[in-house]
Amino acid sequence: MALFCTINLLGQSYFKDIGYIRNTDYGIWESINGIWWAFKAALLEELIFRGALLYLLIKRLGVNWACIISASAFGIYHWFSYQMFGSGLIPMAYVFLLTGAGGWMFAFAFAKTKSLYTPLGLHFGWIVISIVVFSAGPLGNSLFVPDGEGVDLGGWEQLSFFLWQTLVVPGIVTWYLIKNPRKTKQEFPKPAE
Repeated sequence: MALFCTINLLGQSYFKDIGYIRNTDYGIWESINGIWWAFKAALLEELIFRGALLYLLIKRLGVNWACIISASAFGIYHWFSYQMFGSGLIPMAYVFLLTGAGGWMFAFAFAKTKSLYTPLGLHFGWIVISIVVFSAGPLGNSLFVPDGEGVDLGGWEQLSFFLWQTLVVPGIVTWYLIKNPRKTKQEFPKPAE
């Protein structure tokens, strides 16, 4: 996930015509605090959306419906955490689809591995790179900061990176999890009839 996130952010910076420079004010303690913050954020969301909620849904509805509902709840949750209300329908749909796709990927990882470690690792890998390394999140300026304002992405570039995050990355992870099943004796209970 860290690699996928790096490709995403460096690709966007290329099309925005900006680079990243090292933030000299961001030292080891800020890095440790940022990594700790990213870990706690990923862990909390995984415990809520994949730990408790998803396990119960899989028990009742089966894997596919449970993953869809968990992903939808994850997308809606991000309307609140990103304070999207009042921003318009298109930005809300964008956030829902973007975070919902991530929610699908994390939910499917939990369902296939029957463990929180895989979705936690995927989730943490993405947010630690975006927030702690490339300053794209609520912590402000982190290890690397954009060198200038750049230009807004055009329609095709914006669409390309949206599709990268909503279809390509979740698709690759889903495909990998299907093709490389984890050997485990633990089974989810069959859905209730």
